Amino acid sequence: MQFIDLKRQYQAYKQEIDQALSRVLQSARFILGEEVSLLEEELSAFTRTGHGVGVSSGTDGLLLALMARGIGPGKEVVTTPFTFIATAEVIALLGARPVFVDIDPGTFNMDVTRLGQLLESRKGKGEVAAVIPVSLYGLCADMDAINALAREFGLFVVEDACQSLGALYKGKPSCSLSSMAVTSFFPSKPLGCFGDGGMVFCDDQKLAQRLRALRVHGQTARYMHEYIGINGRLDAVQAAVLRVKLRHFPGEIEARQEVAARYSGLLAPLAEHVMVPGIPDGCRSVFAQYTVRIRGGIRDDVARFLASRNIPTAIHYPRPLHLQKAFSFLNHAQGDFPESEMAASEVLSLPMHAFLLEEEQEKVVDALKDALRKFKKL
Repeated sequence: MQFIDLKRQYQAYKQEIDQALSRVLQSARFILGEEVSLLEEELSAFTRTGHGVGVSSGTDGLLLALMARGIGPGKEVVTTPFTFIATAEVIALLGARPVFVDIDPGTFNMDVTRLGQLLESRKGKGEVAAVIPVSLYGLCADMDAINALAREFGLFVVEDACQSLGALYKGKPSCSLSSMAVTSFFPSKPLGCFGDGGMVFCDDQKLAQRLRALRVHGQTARYMHEYIGINGRLDAVQAAVLRVKLRHFPGEIEARQEVAARYSGLLAPLAEHVMVPGIPDGCRSVFAQYTVRIRGGIRDDVARFLASRNIPTAIHYPRPLHLQKAFSFLNHAQGDFPESEMAASEVLSLPMHAFLLEEEQEKVVDALKDALRKFKKL
């Protein structure tokens, strides 16, 4: 059993993918070009946004989004400590200061009440410039409430949608929920390529033009550089693969709903010890991961037990960002963000992909039951 079975996916679309790759190889146009432009148009339509700008990774997309809005030294950007490091890393790379807000324990996303309290405490100081809410595990953050706070305090919002392309929030697609959004096409993402890749979405034409320049060393015409930029281009091979997968993506999203619902049903009798993902009304998660909470301090024991049964799991994420050595300059300590710290000690992601078989899920849950019997004496 694979945690994410990319081989099954490739076999399902092999003929189409091979033809797309051959088309790129014969064109000899490997960076940007028509494949990337067409993918940008197709994903803009999918997300109902005005512009999509293909970039080299989700990380570079977040970096470029902040660069396009002038984030640098003297600025603060608010995000969550319970996410992959890239979200806060790009803030620090630009010389700005990451400011953390704890998560809601039910959704793992930014706690809007705590965000409001933080912004109120900094009112009038002028350092906070932006908010990057993370739509974690495929579930959109509470973007209406976050956008309202951003308007109140004069901030801009970038949705970190690196795990949530294909999700819905109150009927609206992830990546269309704020002034800018960024997604990732890392191979294990719900829509993944065969390497690294990402896209930045916005509705503002001038902002899109700036992003397109910034991804090519700030170039606005050949060898004419208006900005200091980066080498952040998406290559045509990845775009061609993504265009094939995008045609099948709606079907995969539905399959993910079925897999998640089956997991939740199978795990319902274990509710005392295993908390399944909670999806707020009006939302649809794309289930980039199916992540449960294992109560009682036995998560690591359970993970090792499942591994002994050849069932792969993952921990997204074992240490919150405020406790990472890389962010020691922020002077945070254990206990500063208790919900993130508790989540880091309890979360366990189970095998999850659109091609997961019912009998494979039953095997996972049976092994989880055996683990709980062993460690909790059910």
